[in-house]
Amino acid sequence: MQNQDFDILKSTGEKVKFSLHKLRKSLQRSGADDKAIAYILDVVRDELYQGISTKEIYNRAFALLKKKKSVFASKYKLKKAIYELGPTGFPFERFVAAILKYSGYQVRVGQIIQGNCVSHEVDIVADKNDDYLLIECKFHGEEGRNCNVKVPLYIQSRFQDIKTLNKNKNKTTLKEGWVVTNTRFTKDAIQYGECMGLYLLSWDYPEKNSLKDRIDRLRLYPITVSTLLTNREKQFLLSRDVVLCKQLTGDVFYLDHLGISEQRKKKILNEIEMLCNE
Repeated sequence: MQNQDFDILKSTGEKVKFSLHKLRKSLQRSGADDKAIAYILDVVRDELYQGISTKEIYNRAFALLKKKKSVFASKYKLKKAIYELGPTGFPFERFVAAILKYSGYQVRVGQIIQGNCVSHEVDIVADKNDDYLLIECKFHGEEGRNCNVKVPLYIQSRFQDIKTLNKNKNKTTLKEGWVVTNTRFTKDAIQYGECMGLYLLSWDYPEKNSLKDRIDRLRLYPITVSTLLTNREKQFLLSRDVVLCKQLTGDVFYLDHLGISEQRKKKILNEIEMLCNE
């Protein structure tokens, strides 16, 4: 049986044909070399069976990458790591704010802004060169849930209410409304967003400037990508607003507070240094 003849089960319940090309691309994003990737592809290909889930394929590839080098596994698990920012959307808001901050914006989280009709709680207000962005973050804690057209419809109405008040007061600094999600937008959502001038940012949209592209480009990985920190340690760090690996570089205060041994601390910091500075 050829590889393309295997049906695999996505998290949405949808059946699709297995793609060796897609698996190779996801492995390449981890930074692993061609030899390591070829080995992992051979192993995974030999273990395929009809109806295997994308989760099983991911887990196998992740385990093999981790054996090669933990930093490869960390990058490979980026999508899963963003889901692990939950269960609430607040750490995701902090994460998005941090990405904007490192992109040159001044950011404020959880702001109440008066509109022409009512006041609105805005997840993030970002400012660069006196141009203001109003950003709504839509976090989903489970795979398979996409943002449909109702989300940008709702955000656009809020943005217009705030923009109308700005216009009535002769303020022209409100530049754009954004919707950011850790999943994907439906076709209708993208079509509506583009038509209305909303900026949509998701895991894989827009092409070449998506959430995953920005994270890799800026090396702003969430703390949850670490393969060495325990879940309890990650939750402790998130509760202290430490959402980026970069926040731990050169600062061992939180690791000391967690009572992590010197030997283990050295390994964790080495992994983080490679992620942020490689």
